[in-house]
Amino acid sequence: MSKTIIISNRLPLQLQIHDNTIETTPSVGGLATGMKSVHTDSESIWIGWSGLTEEEFNLELKNQVTTALQKHQCIGVPLTENDVEGFYYGFSNNTLWPLFHYFMEYTEFEKSTWETYKSVNQKFADVVLQNIEDGDTVWIHDYQLLLLPDLIRKKRPEVSIGFFLHIPFPSYEVFRTIPCREALLKGMLGADLLGFHTYDYERHFLSSVQRILGHEITFNNINLDNRIVKVDSFPMGIDYDKFHNAAKIHDQKSKKEQTEIQQEINKHLEEGNHQAKLILSIDRLDYTKGIANRLRAFEYFLEKYPQFKGKARLVMLAVPSRANVPQYQLLKNEIDQLVGRINGKFAEVSWTPIWYFYRSMPFENLIDLYTSSEVALLTPIRDGMNLVAKEYIAARVDKKGVLILSEMTGASNEMSEALIINPNNFEEIADTLKFALEMPEEEQIKRNSALQKRLKRYNVEKWANDFIEALEATKNDTKKYTLKKINVSIRTEIASKYKNAANKVLFLDYDGTMVPFEKLPENAKPSQRVFDTLDALHKQPNTKVIIITGRDRDTIQKWFGHKDYTLITEHGAWLKESNKDWELMERVDNKWFESISPILESFTDRTPGSFIEEKRYSLAWHFRNVDPDLGKKRANSLKTTIQQLIANHNLEILEGDKVLEIKTSGVSKGKSATKMLLDTKYDFIFAIGDDWTDEHMFKELPNDAHTVKVGIKKTVAQYYVEDIDQVYELLTSFK
Repeated sequence: MSKTIIISNRLPLQLQIHDNTIETTPSVGGLATGMKSVHTDSESIWIGWSGLTEEEFNLELKNQVTTALQKHQCIGVPLTENDVEGFYYGFSNNTLWPLFHYFMEYTEFEKSTWETYKSVNQKFADVVLQNIEDGDTVWIHDYQLLLLPDLIRKKRPEVSIGFFLHIPFPSYEVFRTIPCREALLKGMLGADLLGFHTYDYERHFLSSVQRILGHEITFNNINLDNRIVKVDSFPMGIDYDKFHNAAKIHDQKSKKEQTEIQQEINKHLEEGNHQAKLILSIDRLDYTKGIANRLRAFEYFLEKYPQFKGKARLVMLAVPSRANVPQYQLLKNEIDQLVGRINGKFAEVSWTPIWYFYRSMPFENLIDLYTSSEVALLTPIRDGMNLVAKEYIAARVDKKGVLILSEMTGASNEMSEALIINPNNFEEIADTLKFALEMPEEEQIKRNSALQKRLKRYNVEKWANDFIEALEATKNDTKKYTLKKINVSIRTEIASKYKNAANKVLFLDYDGTMVPFEKLPENAKPSQRVFDTLDALHKQPNTKVIIITGRDRDTIQKWFGHKDYTLITEHGAWLKESNKDWELMERVDNKWFESISPILESFTDRTPGSFIEEKRYSLAWHFRNVDPDLGKKRANSLKTTIQQLIANHNLEILEGDKVLEIKTSGVSKGKSATKMLLDTKYDFIFAIGDDWTDEHMFKELPNDAHTVKVGIKKTVAQYYVEDIDQVYELLTSFK
């Protein structure tokens, strides 16, 4: 039976060593809660680091850890202290975390931590591959494991893989600054489905993929050579009932049953003669949360609106985080000083403006704060989602209370009834605080009713199920390709027909088929593998090898003129048979160059990265090195501009991979390929190519021809292979 494999940096368990025994405690974080339904209600395993390094336990304890994890359907990834230092504290949190949150000044790139990050991702992959079976579904989580999807894909290409990023994905201009940008994107693209909290993050990712890797994007689908990757947004929810029901129980407690914190809050409210207002701030102590700015904005609020002195109190809970990192130590010192200065500046005998807690709090104390605070002030400078905002609303059983939320959080996109502010605008924060504290209860209830209805409907369980359903749907998206993919049995069958045939002809495209595309066409020279493969085929008895390409005659002559292969260039304009001179296959001329060239030159001047390739009887405008959006725009504009001219000169536009080629109408690979079949009867015809210019060849060849497309693209070919390596596997099987 197939299973779901959940993978995250940490397992949903807390492990501790006491008296040489292992104790396990379930985690209560958002991910652990969200994946509970997927993990426990199905056949699944969870793979991650246990939280204990290899140096912390002996063989006996190691066996205990394995047994303890198995009871919770978990499998540990063994990590050393050096692994954790370089992978987690190093590359994950000193490089990816600040960069993805737009704190480029804190971003460090060290080759050593990058190497550790790669090796730890490989360790995760090794454990996954040991436990994976056909039909399994893999769901990978977060920025610590960006390379993992591709590492699994390379070994198990048929497995369904999903990936979800729980932090923001930055804009292209920010992401492009990291040296290993291509490797990170390729790692993520090993997944079938990539999930983000918001459409903005999804859009930023697609932009980076298009601009850095050059892949075509169709809506939210990334078209790779061998498959399609779907990208979508899934805003993460919370366990709504958990917080809402806990708040109900909280409200029913007698004074004796209340916690110490709740009793102190009640005392404060009574002393304030019911005019006292609590403003709640809860965050992990992190520079992305904007805590220092929030304190300065609160100080400005008290200065601008002195009527709230003695009445409004900021209750600030800062949960310790990465306390051994210098940046976080400096941040804590700054916040300590700000709190002390503001309290010293405004405090009265019976009132201090800020209650400051630097610690984590038990769940019941969080409920105390959520239910007792009239306002929640959450102003991160950048935050992937911010679940505290949702928890606060869920806990407001009476539907009263006001949420002030930074527009830089993912949650702001779906919580429009909250008061949305710019976290860097102190004036706006101060005015919004006043507005919130004075908001009529009727309006509070109206806003929160809508928010609660939405949060209850799209809770964390719905988020997890929606992602799994979307991942399942990607399997159907690829079925149309798997029917035509050349596997071992099909390859063996085609090779057998080749070997048993009396006369054979092979039509082989060049760029994208025999060699990968290069930024500059002249760099795609044939490698030794090209010559070895073609020579071996050419030596086979009764085998005609034809290179059929859009390349210009002179380049192909320089590269292959010393060989005895048959050469067809410029999409069928020129033919060179073995030991013969070049001859024109069609009646063509280039008198029209003088009309078209100035237009192409004008577009080239205005489009950085583009260039013109002049062939004997055609002109090609290349935009492979142009910004993808600009390239598409200019290509469409160029087609429109020359439309009338090409009609007057009996020309046509051939659209290739990031290239527009203007040539005489009627010249095509299909027409030239069929001409090569006129004088000899072949009982084995084979053609392979990678772009839509090869479709003419696939269409024109006889029905019994074996036609193969390189990459997953719309095609009339019978079969496809995923990449150039598989092209050589197929051609080698003919020997």
